[in-house]
Amino acid sequence: MVAQSLSSLLERASIDDHEEVLKSCNETLKKSKTDSTAQYIKVIALLKLDRYEDALRVLEAGGDALKKQAGLEHAYALYKCARWDEALTAITQASASRGASHLEAQVSYRAEHFRRAADIYEKLSQDREGSRYEEHDLSINSWATDAQLQWKGESEHVRHQRPSREDLEAFETAYNAACLKIAKGEFPQAEVLLNRAKNICETSEDLSPEDRAAELLPIAVQYLYVLIRQGKTEEAESLLAQISVDNISELSTKRIARNNIVLARQTEVNPYLLYKSLHETPEAVNNDRLFGFQDNTLLGNSHAADLLVQKYDGMIRSTAKGLSKSSYPSAEASTNLLSVYNAAGHAQGQAGPKGLKQILPLLERRPKDLGLLLTVVQLYVSVGNTTSAITAVERSLRALEESISETDQEARFNPGLLSVLVSLYQLEGRKLQIRTILAQAASFWRNKPEAPAGLLRAAAKSLLRSDAPSDLATAGDLFKSLYQKDSSDRIAIAGYVASQATLDYSQVESQLDHLPAIGDLVSGVDISALESAGIAPSASSSAAAAAAFAGARKRSAADKEDRSTKRVRKSRLPKDFDPAKKPDPERWLPLRDRSSYRPKGKKGKQRAADRTQGGPVSEKQEESAPQPQQQKASGEAMLRRIRRRASGRCGLDWARCILLIK
Repeated sequence: MVAQSLSSLLERASIDDHEEVLKSCNETLKKSKTDSTAQYIKVIALLKLDRYEDALRVLEAGGDALKKQAGLEHAYALYKCARWDEALTAITQASASRGASHLEAQVSYRAEHFRRAADIYEKLSQDREGSRYEEHDLSINSWATDAQLQWKGESEHVRHQRPSREDLEAFETAYNAACLKIAKGEFPQAEVLLNRAKNICETSEDLSPEDRAAELLPIAVQYLYVLIRQGKTEEAESLLAQISVDNISELSTKRIARNNIVLARQTEVNPYLLYKSLHETPEAVNNDRLFGFQDNTLLGNSHAADLLVQKYDGMIRSTAKGLSKSSYPSAEASTNLLSVYNAAGHAQGQAGPKGLKQILPLLERRPKDLGLLLTVVQLYVSVGNTTSAITAVERSLRALEESISETDQEARFNPGLLSVLVSLYQLEGRKLQIRTILAQAASFWRNKPEAPAGLLRAAAKSLLRSDAPSDLATAGDLFKSLYQKDSSDRIAIAGYVASQATLDYSQVESQLDHLPAIGDLVSGVDISALESAGIAPSASSSAAAAAAFAGARKRSAADKEDRSTKRVRKSRLPKDFDPAKKPDPERWLPLRDRSSYRPKGKKGKQRAADRTQGGPVSEKQEESAPQPQQQKASGEAMLRRIRRRASGRCGLDWARCILLIK
C-alpha cells in the first residue's frame, strides 16, 4: 500500500508543482501518520516552497528517525531560519557528502566562522574531479570569505591577494575582489574593480533585465561608499541618481544604501531629519541579517544621531539594556561599542575634563569594562595626561589579575589592550615596564592553541634587547615556537639565531643557511647616493673620517651665537619689556660698576676717583690702611663672631658662612 501510494505520488510530482506534491503528501499522511517516506517528501516540498518553519515542524513531529533520514534537509531548514549553531550540529550528524560540505561552508559563512568556511572551500577546490563544474562558484565564495576575514581583522588567513584574468571575466568575482580591496583600505583599486564588475553586469546576456537591475544595485551602493571614502563628492552625487532605495528588496542592502546616501550628502542637515532618515529602514532578520562589522558601523551612526538630537537618557537606557545581556570583560566589538556610547550619553557629548568627571565614576563601578576603559584612556590622552591614562589601565589590569576566571585572564592579556598600554609606556619611555608586561603576556599565551603570533613576536623582540641570559633564552623559545608554526617566517628564524648566538652558537649554526646573505641584502644599496643625501660615513671607516667626526663635535663661536635662546615665560618678564629692543648687557652688574654710571655730588665723585685704576693715591689713605697683622686679627675676630651667631641664633653651618665671606 505504501509503495503504491509512493509511486502515485512520484508520478504526479514535477519540478514546478510543489503544491501538488504537498497535497499528495498530506493525503497519504491522513491515512498513515507514521509514513516516513511521505514525511520526507513533504519536508522537501516545503523547502521548495520556502516554508522553512513548517518544514522544521514536520521534522520535529517525525522524531529522530526522520531527522536522521533527512539530515541534510534538516540542516538546511535550520540554516534558512538563522539557527546556525543548530544547523552546524545537524550537518555533523548527517551523512558526509559534497553537498553537505557546501552547506557547512555556507552556514559557517553566515555564522561568521569565516576561517572554517575558507578551509572547507579550499578543500573542495583541491578535489579536481568533484569541482569540475563548481570552479566558478567556489571562486566566488572563496573571494567573499577572504573579504570577510579581512574585515574581521584576520588578514593572516586571507588566501587571495590579486585577482586573476579568470576572476575578472565574471562580475561576481570582480565584485568580491573589490570588497576585499575595500576591507584593506585600497579604495582606488576597489574603484577599478567595481567599474569592471558594473560593465560586465551591464553587458551580460545571461541575465534578464530584472536580474540585471537587481545585481547592479549592490554594486552601485558599494561604489558609492568607495567614492565617499575617497572624497569624490561630485561623482558620488551623480551616482545617487542611479540608486533607488525603494526598489531594493533586501532589507540589509537597503539599510546600507540609505546610510551611504545620508553620508554622501555633506550639506548641513537638520539633525532631527538625519535621525529620521537613519531609522527609517527596519532591521533585517534571519539570513538577511547584517554581518557584525556592518551592524557595528550602522549602530555607531545611529547613536551618533542620538547625540546630535540630545537623546542622552534614551541612549543610556538602550545601551545599558544591551550591556546587561553581556558579560564583563568582553573583547567583542559590539559590546565595547555599547560601552563607548553609554559613556557618551553620561557625558552628554562633552569631552576633556568635563567628560572625564562624568565617566570616571562609571569606571570605578565597572573596572572590567574594556570599552569604558579605552574611552577614559582616549580622553586622558586627548588632554595630554598620559600618566593618568596608564594608571587607569594598570588599575583595571589589577582587577582582572585578582580574578581566577580564565575569561578574565584572557582579557588581561588581550593583544589589543596590551598594545594600548605598550603605546602609552612608549610615550613616557618606560622600557622596563614594556619588557615586563610583554614577557608576562608571552608566558600566558605561548601554550595556548590560538596564541596571537603578533603578540608573541613583539614579546620576543622586546626580550631580545635584554642582556639577561634568561630573557634571551625565553626569546629563543618564542622565536622557535613561531618558526615551528610557520617555517617561512624569516623574522622568527633571525630572532632565534640572534637570541641563541651568544648563548650556544652550535645550536643555530645550521639555521644560518635559511637567512639571506648580507651581500644580497645590501646589493641594491647605492652608498654614494646615501652619502650625498646626508648619511654620515662610519667613524671607523678611515682616520680622516674619525678626525672629521671628532672635529664635528666642537662648536664655533658663530654656532654658539646662532643657538636658539631659552624661552622665558611671560610671567617672569618685566611689564615694560619690549622684545624688539636689545637688552642692556650690563643689567646684571651693580649700578656703580656699569660703564654708564655717573656719580653725583662731591663725595660721590671723590669715591669714584679713588676707585679709578692708575689714579692719584692719597697719603692719608696709605697711612690709615690696616697692616697685615691688623687684618689678620680683625679677620679672626670676625670668624669668632660668625661662629657665635651661627651656633646660637640661626643654626646655620658656620663653615658655609666662612666660605661666603671669603
